[in-house]
Amino acid sequence: MGHLSLPSGRRSPVSRQWTLLDLAAAAFFAAVLVFFLLLFTSLGDSLAASGRRALARSSNSDPRERQRVLAILDPPSSSSSSSAGGRVVVIEACSEDEVDNMPCENPRLNSQLTREMNFYRERHCPLPEDTPLCLVPPPKGYRTPVPWPESLHKIWHDNMPYDKIAERKGHQGWMKEEGSYFAFPGGGTMFPDGAEHYISKLGQFIPIKKGLIRTALDMGCGVASFGGFLLKENIITISFAPRDSHKSQIQFALERGIPAFVAMLGTRRLPFSAYSFDLVHCSRCLIPFTAHNGTYLIEVDRLIRPEGYLVISGPPVQWTKQEKEWADLQSMTHALCYELIAVNGNTAIWKKPSGVSCLPDLVNFRLNQCSDNDDPNEAWYFKLKKCVSKVPLSAEISIGAIPKWPERLTKSPARVSLIKNGLDVFEADTHRWARRVAYYKKSLGIKLGTPHIRNVMDMNAFFGGFAATLSSEPVWVMNVVPVRKPLTLGIIYDRGLIGVYHDWCEAFSTYPRTYDLIHVARISSLIRDSSGENRCSLVDLLVEMDRILRPEGTIVVRDSDEVINKVVQIAHAIRWTAEVHKSEPESHGDERILVATKTFWTLPATSV
Repeated sequence: MGHLSLPSGRRSPVSRQWTLLDLAAAAFFAAVLVFFLLLFTSLGDSLAASGRRALARSSNSDPRERQRVLAILDPPSSSSSSSAGGRVVVIEACSEDEVDNMPCENPRLNSQLTREMNFYRERHCPLPEDTPLCLVPPPKGYRTPVPWPESLHKIWHDNMPYDKIAERKGHQGWMKEEGSYFAFPGGGTMFPDGAEHYISKLGQFIPIKKGLIRTALDMGCGVASFGGFLLKENIITISFAPRDSHKSQIQFALERGIPAFVAMLGTRRLPFSAYSFDLVHCSRCLIPFTAHNGTYLIEVDRLIRPEGYLVISGPPVQWTKQEKEWADLQSMTHALCYELIAVNGNTAIWKKPSGVSCLPDLVNFRLNQCSDNDDPNEAWYFKLKKCVSKVPLSAEISIGAIPKWPERLTKSPARVSLIKNGLDVFEADTHRWARRVAYYKKSLGIKLGTPHIRNVMDMNAFFGGFAATLSSEPVWVMNVVPVRKPLTLGIIYDRGLIGVYHDWCEAFSTYPRTYDLIHVARISSLIRDSSGENRCSLVDLLVEMDRILRPEGTIVVRDSDEVINKVVQIAHAIRWTAEVHKSEPESHGDERILVATKTFWTLPATSV
């Protein structure tokens, strides 16, 4: 295109030269514009929050300060255990923007990872040196949670002031705001008439009330009303969902007193032992079960106990425009020898065969049975496999072979025989914990059996003896089996209890302020390698315990005199009040017991 040539009389005037006064005026008006943008729009809040986070991280993440604190509170074993030498060490509070901090489920960092098979929504933990050494504060207006069982139906709004689920799912009966509370009518996307009505319908096809079904898994659980109302049937459900756009759905579940944790079925096995669940449930969980050569359905099959039940409610069951997915699901469950018991609307129910009744027909899905070298109980950062697991003693641990609840709690499970002297160890462990818990209640004043304690964690569960002793109390226990110890989680599930695998050198997959009592025996063993050297710091572990413990929650630690002394020093640095007691008279060795309370502190009103 050519240039337009104007007549000389109509050419543009010469550009006006800017004076110093013009530049000053322009700068002034620009500053005024920016001021109003920051003051009256969300941009200012966003920038301020980013600034606070950056400031907090810069102060709490200073490697030199971190090393100084660790050197004082957790010196190398070759140093004196009393290296604090009277020096006062206080670990500072995190920024107010970190009230829901979950180190291994950080959406800001994980969003940069691949979305293939939802890898970015799985656990991805920072290195300890990249994790701020600070205490997570409660949100503004936080108060002592509503006690159980009232909490099943309502919780304080200010304890997690997130309205998104109530706004988006209120019409489906998930939850709604009522004054200073969130109320939970008990509904769900696939059961808007309420979980109780839905469970009653399932009971027409599944023996829910006969003691045969005890452990359940709810995948993509929402606010966990399904699991919450199954408790009335003596069925304990562990519910999971990822940290996602619904904002804190698992946090709502735990605040209600329902067993739950954050997880994603993506590229790895879920952190459970094989054949753990009598019932696996998906209500519009949107898991593509037959994708990737059926990898996800194979993982579900690994988890279901022989003669257990699989319930899928929602897509793709008789769902418009998902006819192929529904046909594939039926074909694959048939190949795995599952019996389709019922299809009721958009809900399908299958029963898994016993361990010896069927050899899966997997040829059409290009799958095989896993080799004998595969351990189906390995499930910590373990990649999903495209083969069907073989589980030892599968017939002996089927639903028809194990005792009904509650007899299964105290009878020695078949899987105990896989451990050297397993039967003797099991019986000794059962008697030991009955004696210890009685001592906790009578002599140490721990408020088990009262409304003060609902959500309990045992960080080093072994056979679940601590949790078994509490079975008659109004509590539930998350039994954690450290991944570097014997993989005894299957025994815990055989007893009718629940739990997960975990490595305590990483953060646990839960929100802050979700447990009322944390119990741990031999805490030092959780962070040591096979040579006896520490893999991570005891300070980081106790800061993590503080993160997941509710204000005024209780900590019980059993260990040697030397370790307990070190724990006491760290407890003072993280604002716990602590008392040290002798162990019960019948115990042996040098063990002592620390009972601590997390103080209820808040950030100063002027904090920015």
